[in-house]
Amino acid sequence: MDISLLIKAAIMGVVEGLTEFLPISSTGHLILAGALLGFDDDKAKVFDIAIQTGAIFAVILVYWQKLRETLLALPSSQQAQRFAFNVLIGFLPAAVLGLLLGKAIKANLFTPTVVATTFILGGFIILWAERRPASKVRIQTVDDMRGRDALKVGLVQCLAMIPGTSRSGATIIGGMLLGLSRRAATDFSFFLAIPTLIGAGAYSLYKERALLSVADLPMFAVGLVFAFGSAWLCIRWLLRYVATHSFVPFAWYRIIFGAVVLITAQMGWVRWAA
Repeated sequence: MDISLLIKAAIMGVVEGLTEFLPISSTGHLILAGALLGFDDDKAKVFDIAIQTGAIFAVILVYWQKLRETLLALPSSQQAQRFAFNVLIGFLPAAVLGLLLGKAIKANLFTPTVVATTFILGGFIILWAERRPASKVRIQTVDDMRGRDALKVGLVQCLAMIPGTSRSGATIIGGMLLGLSRRAATDFSFFLAIPTLIGAGAYSLYKERALLSVADLPMFAVGLVFAFGSAWLCIRWLLRYVATHSFVPFAWYRIIFGAVVLITAQMGWVRWAA
């Protein structure tokens, strides 16, 4: 068993868990961390997607009561049926575009330069969204959403296929611009992550199964465990944070971090491998 590989897997798991649900792009951070650690071959790319499932287990744990009540009420409750339908509708655009464009995006956009540039652009978009006149809030909770609201958020989620954009950032900020309250947008972003990330992880593992072997199980297990633990802590903190704070600090983090990556690469101080 390669201990250094397990340490890298643990680091990548923590990076995934801490960044998946913040508006700072987990994929972008995984690409950059993988470049620094020398953990960026084809198998590592499958690992990056697969360990997102660990973060999703944290969402399921935090929202277990809501999910359980919805599942039990599905046969008889229109509200539960509408909620499940909304999650499905929100999930479909990313699923379709992922199947059509996923290979091309991985081949051409999964580079540190693209990530850093998208970090900066996304940061300015968050600043603009937070400082513009507040949109009229039409939807206070996820149970108030209609199918077309879910579809619009799902379409916005597709922007996150560009690494560095941030799936959570796109869905939360996009949801707020579409009239969702900050808490409703955050909650729906979490619920939407469940089918999106589980589907992406399962599809990636199936498609790249020839790269994997039983010997890889410890590496994947370590990544999943560390992604789960760090994501659970992050989700609980974020739900308290959004009640009274904006996402402006995350915007400035994106801009500064993206600029640091570009400058260090240009000056040759850090070799950010592609």
